[in-house]
Amino acid sequence: MTKKRQILIIGHNTRGCTPEHEKLAYETGAEIANSDSVLICGGLGGVMTAAAHGAKDAGGLTVGIIPQSDASEANEYCDIVIPTGMGLTRDFLNALSADGVIIIGGGSGTLSETCAAYMHKKPMVAIKYQNGPIEQFIDGYIDHRENVKIIGVENPKEAVEKILELIS
Repeated sequence: MTKKRQILIIGHNTRGCTPEHEKLAYETGAEIANSDSVLICGGLGGVMTAAAHGAKDAGGLTVGIIPQSDASEANEYCDIVIPTGMGLTRDFLNALSADGVIIIGGGSGTLSETCAAYMHKKPMVAIKYQNGPIEQFIDGYIDHRENVKIIGVENPKEAVEKILELIS
């Protein structure tokens, strides 16, 4: 049996998450499930809930890696919950657990996860025009190391197609 691809979705938590972010995350989660990949997320609200919801509705498997030590803190769409008790340090677990990362908006937590993925050269795509801190790095690099380019895409279908291409 071969290992399933694991795709991390990162973006706005409940605060700052707009209906547009939720729609994009839901559709991206469904696309991940339809690609027979596992959806990984931070297991909490906003983009994480919407993405897991979309993946579940499409019959996919979802994993939430949460910063708390109590699994009940995860959103209801997580099939597997990994309660780390590590606080924000769990951002590194999220990044390292993924074969590739899809970014939808976000704030400083999203930036932290993006930097963790960048340092470990994980393929990344970002849906454009979502006003997150990553916007300035789309189709470029975070720093002089040029570890991995963050590829800009227009929509959820393109995001999953591109991340699968980059993973293989």
